[in-house]
Parts: sequence; structure tokens; C-alpha cells
Amino acid sequence: MAFIQAILFTFALLLSSGYAATIVIKNNCRQTIWPATLTSGSGQSQLSATGFGLASGASETINVPTPWTGRIWARTGCFIDGSSRFSCETGDCATGSVFCKGSGGIPPATLAEFTLAQNGGIDFYDISLVDGFNLPASITPNGGTGQCVSPKCSSDVNTVCPSNLIVNGSNGVIGCKSSCLAFNRPEDCCTAEFNDPKICQPSISARIFEEECPQAYSYAYDDENSTFTCSATSSYDVTFCP
Repeated sequence: MAFIQAILFTFALLLSSGYAATIVIKNNCRQTIWPATLTSGSGQSQLSATGFGLASGASETINVPTPWTGRIWARTGCFIDGSSRFSCETGDCATGSVFCKGSGGIPPATLAEFTLAQNGGIDFYDISLVDGFNLPASITPNGGTGQCVSPKCSSDVNTVCPSNLIVNGSNGVIGCKSSCLAFNRPEDCCTAEFNDPKICQPSISARIFEEECPQAYSYAYDDENSTFTCSATSSYDVTFCP
């Protein structure tokens, strides 16, 4: 009886911990990056890890309570200035700290987006270039049932970015803006009278993003081949520069 009670107590402890999934963030880039997380689900708390540095070849595992809706991205070109303020050339969350504390990244930034269900339900995930591109990225579900596709944007879109969408940094081109970000026109942002999947057409950036990374979201209504599902998945790998 004592043995059974011990098992039940351990099981209850695991449930009460609230951690139902893990996300392993990997850096396959040649340079150090600073991944960040943002919880966007209503009533959900920010994760304990909202920002950290990750050397080339390193990885970091974060615990994610479910249900959880949020995004992960990587900041590049980060430094501490003379006033001890932390800043990044891409993906900066403007907190002045390595921790984003509930602030999103300033575009352009490649996003890994998740809606993780509770109790082994259906997870939804995607790679989004709707806010532009800064680094190649992939998402790999480990285990699970269903289609469980591993979407990847392995192309360095910065090398084919049009001159009017380029973001330059200290070492050349560091990002590619979306047409919406660059021009803020309703037809590029799918807003106002263009807020309709039957009316809004892919912008210049969306066509480039789709050609280079066909498994990634290229604009607001790019749903058909860009959102993926998997059930009962306990962990995901998010890899930058896969």
C-alpha cells in the first residue's frame, strides 16, 4: 500500500508541476544568438525563460506548461552599450535587458509559433515570415501522432532580399522586411478592404518568402500549406540555421 501511495504521490506531483511539454532550442548558426519567448495566450503567464544567450552549437531546454500559445525567435547582433543597455540588431524586444519580459521582437524576425493543447490534444505550430526574416529556422516534433510534419525554412532569404526590403547591420544584410512592414499599405498587410482571403494577394515579399521557404507562412492568409498539427507530443526542437 505504501508503494502504491508513493507512486500516486509522485504522479500527482508531476501533474501539479504544470510542465507538460519541453521545447529544445538549438543554435546551428555560426554566431551566438539570443533566443526569446513570448506567451500570447489569454490568461497565460510568461515562461521562466523569456530571453537568453546561446553560443554556436549549443542548445537550451525550456519547460512549457500546457495549454500554451506563444512564439520563439532569435535575436542577432546583440551587445551592451556604454549605459549598460542590452540591444540587438534584429529581433530586439526593447527592454534594455536580455530578458524580453512579455515584449515581442521588433521585426523583421523569423518566428516559430505554437499553440500547444492540454492532455495530449492537437498542437498547432508553424514557421512565420509574416513579420519578415532574419534567420533560417525549423520545428521538429518528437513523437506524437498525426501528420507531425517538421517544417523548415533553411534558405538564407537575406541573400535574395530586394534592395527596398533589406535591413543592413554592422556585418552586411541582417534581415529582410515584409512588404507590409516596409510600405504599410493595406494591400500588403491584408487590412481594411483587403482583409479577406479572397481579395488579399501575396505581396512582393510574400512571393519571395514562399519561393525560398514554401513551408513557412509568407503572409496573413497563407494557411493552406503553412500550419501543421501533431497530437500527444511531449517535446519539440526549434533549430536556428538548420
